[in-house]
Amino acid sequence: MRAHRWFTPYLLVLPAMALFAFAILGPVLATGVFSFYEWDGFGAFTSVGIDNYLRAFSDPVFRASFVHVAIYILLTIVLEVGAGLLLAGMVTSRPRGTGFFRVAFFIPVMLPLVVVAVVWGFVYNPDFGLINGVLEAVGLGTLANVWLGDTRTALISVSIVSGWVFAGFFMAIFYAAINQIPTEIVEAARIDGASEIQTFWRVKVPMIRNVIEIAILLAVTGGFQSFDLFFVLTNGGPYGATEIPTTYLVKVVFRNQNVGYGSAMAMIMTATVLAMGAVYLWVRKRADVDGGTA
Repeated sequence: MRAHRWFTPYLLVLPAMALFAFAILGPVLATGVFSFYEWDGFGAFTSVGIDNYLRAFSDPVFRASFVHVAIYILLTIVLEVGAGLLLAGMVTSRPRGTGFFRVAFFIPVMLPLVVVAVVWGFVYNPDFGLINGVLEAVGLGTLANVWLGDTRTALISVSIVSGWVFAGFFMAIFYAAINQIPTEIVEAARIDGASEIQTFWRVKVPMIRNVIEIAILLAVTGGFQSFDLFFVLTNGGPYGATEIPTTYLVKVVFRNQNVGYGSAMAMIMTATVLAMGAVYLWVRKRADVDGGTA
């Protein structure tokens, strides 16, 4: 059925576009404007040109925050995507009787991150925490540590919490993808003598490669959006060892009341995420072209 008026399709998408403009496009444009001013959020605007951007690029804490978030992303790719893939392989190798485990693995995803952070704060507690308590009980008390207060272990400790939460999310994605693989292919591999492990790595994983790539992209972009776990568990400490762009930005805007500088940092973060998305699309396009010409 054809529309009676040329503007009918535009009217249909108008509510969604208006919501997008109000919730996303408007704030992004406003942040871009604020980034060229010195403003405390209440007083008058003072134009500073690109000084806020120059300050951000020369800020050692801001630069270090990108290093920390890069390490965090690499760790979560292993602890979230990698662990989720292994869990999906486990629950799909024996479909019967795994319903409980699928639910159990996914439950952490449904918990508020603030609650998760508070609970794990008790787990990591150096005095009465679960980890140090278990180490003491098994005779490994020398390995007890102030996990969130040690610059060597703080970032890894937060990453482990993130992996515990989101591994179930990626498991659900991979579980759905693996179940879409034609059963004839899997059965053919088993008839040829492939074990469950061989079938998983040589048949199932290659066939869901596109899903794995999307999952890695989600882990990367989600890593840049992380805030709750870091803010509650360490608040960027100790000594800035877990300071990431989002926690530092919040401190600059709300504690130092420097909206202009914080806006510049937000724009740099946005540009970084968009650049990574563009690189991913370019790599995927090249892979598709190479695959089509092979």
